[in-house]
Amino acid sequence: MAKAKVKSIGTAVPPKVLSNFDLEKMVDTTNDWIVERTGIHQRHIAAPGVTTSDLSAEAALKALEAGGVSPADVDLIIVATITPDMYLPATACLVQDKIGSKKAWGFDMSIACSGFLYAMQVGGQFIQSGAHKNVVVIGVDVMSSIIDYTDRQTCIIFGDGGGAALLTATESDDEVGFIDFIHEVDGSGGDYLCLPAGGSKLPASHETVDQRKHFVHQEGKVVFKYATRKMPELCVKLLERNGLTGDDVDVFIPHQANLRIITSAVERLKMPMDRVVVNIDQFGNTTAGTLPLAIESAVQRGQLKKGDLVLMATVGAGFSAGAMLLRW
Repeated sequence: MAKAKVKSIGTAVPPKVLSNFDLEKMVDTTNDWIVERTGIHQRHIAAPGVTTSDLSAEAALKALEAGGVSPADVDLIIVATITPDMYLPATACLVQDKIGSKKAWGFDMSIACSGFLYAMQVGGQFIQSGAHKNVVVIGVDVMSSIIDYTDRQTCIIFGDGGGAALLTATESDDEVGFIDFIHEVDGSGGDYLCLPAGGSKLPASHETVDQRKHFVHQEGKVVFKYATRKMPELCVKLLERNGLTGDDVDVFIPHQANLRIITSAVERLKMPMDRVVVNIDQFGNTTAGTLPLAIESAVQRGQLKKGDLVLMATVGAGFSAGAMLLRW
């Protein structure tokens, strides 16, 4: 039975940069404080009118070009995002039209920072089963559309952008490809990182707008505690399940939520930092977009090479978390 593999990657980020020094003029914060607490120096922000489907289509076309696959040959498009263009239709439908993949079907996945990793497993299953040959998995968020730029708890963290992975089947004698996944959710933590209004629980009204309920709400200390515990815990479980340790991993690609969360996981895994991909300083937390952006950063730096054993991990709202092993 064939395995799924990442054939190519494409990314998209808006050109506008919002630096920590810009934020100093907007909220009660400093560059030094942000860097110390998060590791972030800047983030990219979409211009008015630039949508999740715009960035998704750009990333998808780059991935297809890099992989030598025509949009006409795409079978399935999965978009992981919590910032859809609209609540309906699915952003995947809009991407399908924009890239000209006329035979493709698609759907969205809304699991916040864990979205891209979860979508990778779902997309990979369609490849592994033989149902599809070319699956495009996208992780993109325009977080600036749901961030309150008077709230320093959140506005210092999030940015816009993301990427797409083209998944295809491995050749019969090819050792590369997906190896294993582990996922976990804990809905009891749902209120600690959420967008309170706009859904069936609290429909949009003048009151919800006035109360600023349509922006991301985060209780940072609780989220940080969960993330620093759960991400390394799942990594260890996944490695042990496959008879591996941190020493066997060539490249670790963690969700770029906070540099302190990343270093905590690395310490638990007893892994040197030169094997870890970090680009949070450039992009901030792009939610579902961090992993594809980090993959491309690793490729561009020469940090990720064919045959490398790669461990990817994520943690986010839900609460949700996951990890993945693949041979690049």
